[in-house]
Amino acid sequence: MALNVLPSHADGFRLHPTEPRYAAMFCFALLTVSCALASFALACATPFAAFAVVAAATLRRQALLVVTGAWLVNQTIGFGALHYPIDASTVAWGFVIGAAALAATAVSSMVLRALPATRTSLALALTLVCAYGAYELVLFATTPVLGGAGAFTAAIVARLGGLNVLWLVGLVAACEIVRLLNPFGRGRAVST
Repeated sequence: MALNVLPSHADGFRLHPTEPRYAAMFCFALLTVSCALASFALACATPFAAFAVVAAATLRRQALLVVTGAWLVNQTIGFGALHYPIDASTVAWGFVIGAAALAATAVSSMVLRALPATRTSLALALTLVCAYGAYELVLFATTPVLGGAGAFTAAIVARLGGLNVLWLVGLVAACEIVRLLNPFGRGRAVST
């Protein structure tokens, strides 16, 4: 019997931190708190690809809405608390980041649907690679118009990719802790 901390389920979801009726609220709360922490700590390096993977692995229809909510939290903190300059370029980059986060979420949903429900850890890792690629591609595609191509060096992209990996591990761990401790939720015990 193999110990599988991330069980696969017949319904196609990869993460089951709470009962299905609370999944959207839980995911929104998790990503909102995480986004607030990341926004204050990292400013422009909020790990939206990791957020997209968790939303897609936890939700179906609401994943785009939850990621949009996290993006709004990020922008509110950026312009309200961190005093981002309110100019055309900064506002445009804010919308591009939102579009990139939604693209990462859509890609995450497609990848997770295409992969078999087994080997969830591997599926989440592959999904993060695809989501991060989509996120960075959308950002890079706008550099001819908005500038900033110098921020796309291999070192910077790799560092931000690593940051997304760490956040995904932390977010999945948070989901699993809630799942294991949730006395009313599904799958309280670790699956074997």
